[in-house]
Amino acid sequence: MDTPASGSSHAKIILIGEHSVVYHQPAIALPLPAVRESVTLAYRNDGVQQLISRYYTGARHSGPKQLGGINELIDELLARFDATDLGFDLTINSHLPAERGMGSSAATAVAIIRALYQFLEQPLSHDQLLLDANISEKIIHGNPSGIDAATASAKNPIWFITGTAPVVIPFHMHGYLVVADSGIHGQTGLAVKAVAHFRETDPQLANQAIKGLGQLTYAAKTALANDRLADLGTIFDQAQARLQQLGVSHPQLDEMISVAKQNGALGAKLTGGGMGGCMICLAPDESTVTQIRLALANHGAAQSWVQPLKSEDTK
Repeated sequence: MDTPASGSSHAKIILIGEHSVVYHQPAIALPLPAVRESVTLAYRNDGVQQLISRYYTGARHSGPKQLGGINELIDELLARFDATDLGFDLTINSHLPAERGMGSSAATAVAIIRALYQFLEQPLSHDQLLLDANISEKIIHGNPSGIDAATASAKNPIWFITGTAPVVIPFHMHGYLVVADSGIHGQTGLAVKAVAHFRETDPQLANQAIKGLGQLTYAAKTALANDRLADLGTIFDQAQARLQQLGVSHPQLDEMISVAKQNGALGAKLTGGGMGGCMICLAPDESTVTQIRLALANHGAAQSWVQPLKSEDTK
């Protein structure tokens, strides 16, 4: 326990299926190991439990209410292992922006759990990791799907249908995924309500778009398993058209998507709840990645990340 412990995790994005997943269609979430989060836990002998992060530094229970989920998680784990009086400095180093659909809260939870179990010298199974992550996710999101925690701790894409357990799917792909932040907070709740209202006012058109997104998600699953980057790009474009039809895009996202396409992207779409947040696009090589990122930065992107698309079996 005298030796500092560490835990890590990573971001995630919804590759395809956002919004349609609410209506029993599948979605695919992709882990982003290139966008890391790490936690270190160091013992202190004065019994003080201090949190150190870019958002807040100070006594753990004196922080803003946004830390409620993390604190509930830590409280439960410390009580479980009879360590409530333990003093420590918990340092969170995250490259994930909040409220952008990248799973920042779940990534933080996964990293904290791994660090705490290591610090307390306790064995940790993957199933237990997901159960524990759900403690904080319930506080933060109310009724979490589990997809964020599953993807923040995964290596391959995750297939998800509401009401079923997330499943890892085959992944054989090479290329690059660029994720770009519009700088505008995503508004998932508002977007979900907008889709629900659209279904009430024009059920035929709305349901057609939702079903179409589901069909595209199945096609994306096939493309991911068979190294079909160009096909996946076409699927992105078709999915974005349906998301625009559902009214969940944003002018800034639309502009960024257009700019990415003009600069060599094979396909581009919003990711997550929409009405802000991030967009994603596909590039065949590093030079195209550089061109896309530069163009996006010149058209309002707050920041961007690159995730190489390759699996252990990619040749």
